[in-house]
Amino acid sequence: MSWPLAARLARRELRGGIKGFRIFLACLALGVAAIAAVGMVRGAIEAGLRDQGAVLLGGDAQMEFTYRYADAAELAFMASIADRVSQVVSFRSMIALGEDRALTQVQAVDDLYPLIGQVELDPAVPLAQALAGGGGLPGAVVDRVLMDRLGLQPGDVLRLGTQDFRLGAALLRMPDSATGGFSLGPPMIVYTKDLAQSGLIVPGSLYETQYRLDLPPGADLAAVQAQAEARFTDTGLRWSDSRRATPGVERFVERIGSFLVLVGLAGLAVGGVGVSSAVRAYLEGKVPVIATLKTLGAEGRLIFRTYLLQIGALAGLGIAAGLGLGALVPLLAGPVIAASLPFPVAFAVYPQPLLEAGFYGAVTALLFTLWPLARVERVRAAALYRGAGQAGWPRPLLLAALAGLAMLLVGGAVALSGARGLALGTAGGVVAALLVLALAGWAARRLARAGARRARGAVALRAALGAIAAPRGEAMAVILSLGLGLSVLAAVGQIDANLRAAIDRDLPVRAPAYFFVDIQADQIEGFLARVQADPAITRVESAPMLRGVLTQINGRPAREVAGEHWVVRGDRGLTYAAAPPANTKVVAGAWWPEDYAGPPQVSFAAEEAAEIGLKLGDTVTVNVLGRDIAATITSLREVDFSSAGMGFVMTMNPAALAGAPHTHIATIYAPPEAEARILRDLAGQWPNITAIRVRDAIDRVTEALDAIATATAWAAAAVLVTGFVVLIGAAAAGERARVYEAAVLKVLGATRGRILWSFGLRAALMGAAAGLVAIGAGAVAGWAVMVLVMDSAYSFEPVSALAIVAGGVLVTLLAGIAFAWRPLAARPAQVLRSAE
Repeated sequence: MSWPLAARLARRELRGGIKGFRIFLACLALGVAAIAAVGMVRGAIEAGLRDQGAVLLGGDAQMEFTYRYADAAELAFMASIADRVSQVVSFRSMIALGEDRALTQVQAVDDLYPLIGQVELDPAVPLAQALAGGGGLPGAVVDRVLMDRLGLQPGDVLRLGTQDFRLGAALLRMPDSATGGFSLGPPMIVYTKDLAQSGLIVPGSLYETQYRLDLPPGADLAAVQAQAEARFTDTGLRWSDSRRATPGVERFVERIGSFLVLVGLAGLAVGGVGVSSAVRAYLEGKVPVIATLKTLGAEGRLIFRTYLLQIGALAGLGIAAGLGLGALVPLLAGPVIAASLPFPVAFAVYPQPLLEAGFYGAVTALLFTLWPLARVERVRAAALYRGAGQAGWPRPLLLAALAGLAMLLVGGAVALSGARGLALGTAGGVVAALLVLALAGWAARRLARAGARRARGAVALRAALGAIAAPRGEAMAVILSLGLGLSVLAAVGQIDANLRAAIDRDLPVRAPAYFFVDIQADQIEGFLARVQADPAITRVESAPMLRGVLTQINGRPAREVAGEHWVVRGDRGLTYAAAPPANTKVVAGAWWPEDYAGPPQVSFAAEEAAEIGLKLGDTVTVNVLGRDIAATITSLREVDFSSAGMGFVMTMNPAALAGAPHTHIATIYAPPEAEARILRDLAGQWPNITAIRVRDAIDRVTEALDAIATATAWAAAAVLVTGFVVLIGAAAAGERARVYEAAVLKVLGATRGRILWSFGLRAALMGAAAGLVAIGAGAVAGWAVMVLVMDSAYSFEPVSALAIVAGGVLVTLLAGIAFAWRPLAARPAQVLRSAE
């Protein structure tokens, strides 16, 4: 009874082909392919970002400062380590063309820009030629989107601040565009030297300077970074280099990739239901073979090993097919994917995503096949001959193995995804959904059994309900597989609808019409007088504005304490106030006296303080313009960042920031029909002030949500396709029973139309049951994501829910009708004679 004997028996049985395992192979291959494809695309993006890091950054390394240029010591250090140094000044401003205004992200560059890579222009002229200008005016290049919006053509004159520029060419592509992060306006490029008369770069203005370094070949980036940070510690320096040129993009790709892999795991779970059903159906078809082996003295363990080896070999075939498909599809779609992304990708065959997908496939296949296999060895030969099939519970060792496999699958998802909470939540959601669907399948059979007894006159309905109630019918497999696929789709629909509702309905009601930045100290009084006198403006808020980097918490590096929390990533806005601003709610501690002039104090946002672990009495060190300010937290206050209004994580006492050059920001609330007039009036009087239209920012966020929703919908569709394959498998497996049922009904006088109606009604009822459970599961998942993860309100979205139910009914109906023609065509006499 050894493994070699089991292998020999398995090999002989496999000579008969894989007819009963087509659905098994399809389910496994689809699930593995989806996970492998997502991993391959993520690997291609990560490889592209890694290989093209210097091009994306615009140099081998970059030293970045906020609100200031590098000082003499910093410039001398750069010159000592780099062969070439290029300076870029980045800020937002307004392009003016007559009375039209548009927000733009200005890149003010020097003659060396770009150190690495090429700027693509239309017409295809050198950047220096396009920026040379003409007619006594300096030149500029502007993004094509902005040109189309303003109706600009090369040669036109546009204004930036108080300086006129002549448009030299359309900007098609910047090599370092991916490092800029999320931008509210399309880019334009000018020479820094040509901004001297623009009035835009003055003390306190919001701008960043980036110094791109072309290092000698073979330079040790880690050592150079350590040297720079040690020499200029706590000066507000932010270092980046080609090893990780776009950390924000990498984090986004990693997180969305992890999420899509987890959605793919839900698809693999759907496929697991099909795998289990296929194995159960296959073993039921092997009843005579198993009975014969038992009669000849074969032990249950030999039979278990024989079919485990068979199914293991076929699982290997399905996993291999899935890996091949998952590697091939991204390679074929590579040009289309690359054209849609703003950063480089390097498509190739990457081993790690394939290994991960293979791991998921192997563990899932073993997990879902072990239960029907384990029950075989407990069955007696006599019971098999009587047609009792599989019965009894597996032995304790196999039950422990099942539990271990489930833990291995969840643990692997947690370890490999890199998103522990998301992985655990997804795994818990899938398990809960499967349990609810199994309970729904059980309840559907009980209700169908009760309904069949009462439906005495409705022959078609009674037959449909009787088939659903059958203990070995297809109802459980259909509700499990289709229900889980629809649940994922329902959750995506609920989350997407609620996000859009929050943006389209809630946010514009609470959000201001415009943010105004770079209001100089000598302009704020006149600006406020102007906007407060405008009857169309319903509300005005203003505050002094500085930016600083939170470098230390209680004397320790901030990132050691807060990790990757957004407050310690990059520079943050901060302000000062002698008294609590209007509508400020202090939830802990107390505000300083209005005439306070002692050591610096800071009021911190309560929610962010709790996330970081800050409390009253802690000390935070903020670097502002190269100067460290150590302030004690004396109060915590509520800050609502979701309203898109004015909010600061940190507010200091005025004396703490005395002497620091700064500007002011303001928000105004006005109806949409007044926005254009207000912008024209204010921009004409104060051309240096930058206006950010909040509705434009909302549109940019919506575009990003569209891209994420599309990717998620495709992943959910893959889950649904797998569920459809399982549904087809269940329908195919039940075809023999339907042939016999149709024959009996024909003998009793039923017409083909009535039989077809019964089959269709059965399918529709099972689809409706799966759809209704999916609505509940999707609603719970949507609520959990919106309320627990995104801290937002949730409301049930009925349109997508109705579409889910309709889709479930339609899919099962199509599958039921597709497998109804053979039973309808079979002759009753022939069927009944063969069944004797």
